[in-house]
Amino acid sequence: MTAQVILHPTRMTESTTSFHQAFAVLFRGQFRSLYRFLDRLCGDPDLASDLAQEAFVKLYHRGSLPDTPNAWLVTVALNLFRNNRSTASRRNRLLTLERAEHIHADPPPSPEGALVADEGSRRVRQALDRLPERDRKLLLLRAEGMSYRDLASILELNEASIGTLLARAKRAFREHCDDPS
Repeated sequence: MTAQVILHPTRMTESTTSFHQAFAVLFRGQFRSLYRFLDRLCGDPDLASDLAQEAFVKLYHRGSLPDTPNAWLVTVALNLFRNNRSTASRRNRLLTLERAEHIHADPPPSPEGALVADEGSRRVRQALDRLPERDRKLLLLRAEGMSYRDLASILELNEASIGTLLARAKRAFREHCDDPS
């Protein structure tokens, strides 16, 4: 998914110019962080890139920056991710074995190739996958430098409980990393 946003120079006013500049600064400063969060959440770099880009496109089409642009972007990206996941789930239910036999795809990796995969990344991914969704989002957003206030806003939680919830999520993550079963 590649999006290109073009402002027609004769239609630019002072307010659209300042929005355009603020948007460009926000994009340069936050795209990588949003991408990393999404990549860690879904484990698919291409999907993460598409979702992050789409969130910024939605912000650009909005035409003005919200009060908390980072929280807005993460919220939109999470909604896009949720929509993508439900679409993928629906496709998997509809894809029968008979239909799958007619699809030309790359063969699955060999057992040797699967063993070569980085053990540390695998254990982290497994530990993250075993966490409840809220804990996974808390840890990944905090790893991207989100403040307690932003976490509370994005995940619709009480800001006073964020510290406790993060501590529990970290403890559960460590337990899942130590217990690879």
